[in-house]
Amino acid sequence: MAEPLRLVILSDTHLPKRARALPEQVWRAVDAADVVIHAGDWVDTATLDALQSRASRLIGVYGNNDGEALRERLPEIACADLGGLRFAVVHETGPATGRELRCERDFPDTDVLVFGHSHIPWDSTAPGGLRLLNPGSPTDRRRQPVGTFLTAVVRDGRLTDVTFVPVERPAA
Repeated sequence: MAEPLRLVILSDTHLPKRARALPEQVWRAVDAADVVIHAGDWVDTATLDALQSRASRLIGVYGNNDGEALRERLPEIACADLGGLRFAVVHETGPATGRELRCERDFPDTDVLVFGHSHIPWDSTAPGGLRLLNPGSPTDRRRQPVGTFLTAVVRDGRLTDVTFVPVERPAA
């Protein structure tokens, strides 16, 4: 049996436009994780550099708000085998209606698809078994009650302990 992999899943950080920095709560989770996944809309290269320096392993893609500097360093789609599960990461998946079937068609060799763009937390499973996860945004909650990111564990080839983590607001 392999050791469990602790994941932190982020998207849509939009720094420094939506916040000056990632919340300390996110950094604590990053420091404790084995793998950090970011599904795009970083906006600045400083966030990429900071996550690369602190994450044990970083998997990331660019989003629609990411400029040329980020697009030169990140792919549009990233794929990785994590503990026997095939992950794909992409920023946009299109409208919510029909998402599961569309993504199952577009990512046939994938067990878990991580995406962003909407800032809306999402956890669903397509009819064929593809798990779709959107962590929301830790810095730009839009119409959500709080900002969020995801934590999860890959254990024995299974994704477990998937948790949307509400981002604590700093004390006033």
